[in-house]
Amino acid sequence: MKSFKSPAAAGGVGPMDFTIQVAGKTDVGCVRTNNEDNYGYDTEYGIFVVCDGMGGEAAGEVASKLAVTTMLSYFRHPTDTGDYPSFGRKFEGASRNANALASAIQLANHEIRKSAKSDLRNSGMGTTIVAALVKGPTVSIAHVGDSRVYLVRDRAIQQLTADHSLVMEQVRRGLITAEEAGRSDLQNVIVRSLGVDDSVEPELTDLDAHPDDKLLFCSDGLIRHVPDARILELIMSSSGLEEACERLIAAAKAGGGSDNVTCLLVRFVSQPWFHKVFSTETPKSEESS
Repeated sequence: MKSFKSPAAAGGVGPMDFTIQVAGKTDVGCVRTNNEDNYGYDTEYGIFVVCDGMGGEAAGEVASKLAVTTMLSYFRHPTDTGDYPSFGRKFEGASRNANALASAIQLANHEIRKSAKSDLRNSGMGTTIVAALVKGPTVSIAHVGDSRVYLVRDRAIQQLTADHSLVMEQVRRGLITAEEAGRSDLQNVIVRSLGVDDSVEPELTDLDAHPDDKLLFCSDGLIRHVPDARILELIMSSSGLEEACERLIAAAKAGGGSDNVTCLLVRFVSQPWFHKVFSTETPKSEESS
């Protein structure tokens, strides 16, 4: 587990800031021969990403890696004013940071489409994506597909993203129940992803972090085999984030491990403002390989 300072929000540092603790782990699972999941983060710029590739052979792995790399690169190069370059359409009603995530995702979609057209081996590749941009206590979240973000707060778990999948669309329309969706053979059919079309529609939201909040970013290889209540139990009973990631993946594999499994855990630890001012700790980043 690694600890870093949360990037300050625009407008200065408030009376209470956060240290961010982070740990990530990905596993091929028990059935697949290659891992098409990828994750990455850069705490200096407050960006966290998990992607689940698809396309067969190695193409899904290419798409998910390209998406992670594009997202991290985008946020590592803000303008002189601290803003981010606009790419694609703007989403009305969304915050500035959420729109920055939307621009980065639209850029990643463009890069995946370009790569697929230039190399026939990558034709048809795509990926889901779930990402967060953390600035001080403010967390902006964007996702496309069925990878998820959960919030663990006050010993309770809440799913913050709605799956862009066929079965969940049927649930939203009242055609099947959530229990039926969990047993459906069509769980792996997603209705929105990067790389499929020239345009992509990320879903955006914002929230304010509280002390000791934990965010779990995960691919569907976890949620297929581990129910939410068990996810919460494993996180709360673990001694740290690294152990929690290991135990979550072990639980998914014990349940069948039919897909690749990726977990990225972020914890917000409150600290007085003067700890931030006098700290010399260097922020770090990580990408799965």
